[in-house]
Amino acid sequence: MIESDAILTRFMPLHPKKIDLSLGRIERLLGELGSPERRLPPTIHVAGTNGKGSTIAFMRAILEAAGRRVHVYTSPYLVRFHERIRLAAASGGRLVDDERLAVAFDACERANNGHPISIFEITTAAAFKLFSETPADYLLLEVGLGGRYDATNVIERPLATAVTPISMDHIEFLGDTLEKIAFEKAGIFKAGVPAIVGPQPRAVLETLEREGRRVGAPLLVAGEDFRFHEEHGRLVYEDNRGLIDLPLPRLAGRHQQMNAATAIAVLRETVPELETEAFELGLTAAEWPARLQRLGTGRVPEIAPRGADIWLDGGHNEGGGRVLAEAMADFEEKSSRPLVLICGMLTTKDTGAFLASFKGLA
Repeated sequence: MIESDAILTRFMPLHPKKIDLSLGRIERLLGELGSPERRLPPTIHVAGTNGKGSTIAFMRAILEAAGRRVHVYTSPYLVRFHERIRLAAASGGRLVDDERLAVAFDACERANNGHPISIFEITTAAAFKLFSETPADYLLLEVGLGGRYDATNVIERPLATAVTPISMDHIEFLGDTLEKIAFEKAGIFKAGVPAIVGPQPRAVLETLEREGRRVGAPLLVAGEDFRFHEEHGRLVYEDNRGLIDLPLPRLAGRHQQMNAATAIAVLRETVPELETEAFELGLTAAEWPARLQRLGTGRVPEIAPRGADIWLDGGHNEGGGRVLAEAMADFEEKSSRPLVLICGMLTTKDTGAFLASFKGLA
C-alpha cells in the first residue's frame, strides 16, 4: 500500500457517522493549517450536476495553451486517487506525486488532532495546502457535492463561479426537486463575482437568477449573454465581445459543445486578454477520460466482436443519460451495425430516469 493510501485508511474511523453538510469541520482544520485557502491563486469555482469536469478540462487546456500555470482540483477519481489534485507546472500540470500527497495528508492528520472529519474534507484541506505552496496563475476548483456546504466553498472571493447543467442527483442530500438542488448549487455565488451559467431548465434558471440577485452576483447566462452553435463542422461562439469561429471540441458528443462554450464564456469574462489561438488549441487538446471515450486498446476492445466500436461513459443520472442517448442516436444514424448498451450503476441511482432517453435505440 502506498503511503498516502495508508494515511487515508487511518482517516476512515474519523468520518462522521452521518453526513451532515456543513463547513465547520473544514474551516476548523484549515485554521489549524494556517488558512491555506487565503493564499491560493485566482480561483474559478465550478458547480453543477453534469459537465463540471469537462468544462474544467476545456478551461485548463485553453489556459495552458496560453502559457498559464494551472492548479486543478476535481472529484471523484477514475483510476488513482492522485487524479483529484493536479499541480501547476511551466510545461503543463502534473498529478501530485505520492510523496508530496503523503506529506500533506500527514500535516492534515496532525492538525486535525483526532476530530471528526470526512475524507473529502481532509483531501480538500490537503489540496489547498499543496496549491498554496506551489506557484500558479489560476486554480480550477470543482465542487464535490452541492455547493453551499461543500468543503470547497471556503474561498471568500473567487475570480468567477460557474454552474454547468443541473439535473436530479444526490437527492438525499440536496433535495428532491430541481429548484432545491439549484438553490444548493447557487450557494457558491459571491457578491460582485461573475457567475457564468450554462444551459439550464427554466425552473433551475429562475432559482439561480433569484439567488444571484439576492447575493449580488452578476450572472452571464447561456442563450442570453453568450451563444454557440455548430456550423459547417465548426463551433461558432458569440458574446458581447464579438464572435469567434473555432474547431469542434476534441471531446465527443454534442453536449461537449455546450461545456466548451461555458468554459469559453468563463475565460472571456475573467481573462479577456486570451488570444483566439489559445481557444483553438485548447478545444482540440482537452482530455477527460470516461466521458464518451472511445476505447481503442486494452482488454475490452480485444474481446469485442471484430470491427466493433467500444465507447465508455460515466453518466449516472437523468441528464447524463439524455446526452449519452443523443450521442448514441447520432452514432446509429451513421452506422448500420447494432447498438448494444451495457449499463451498471449503484442501487442509489435512478436507473429508470437514466435509461428513459434510450427508448427506441437499444
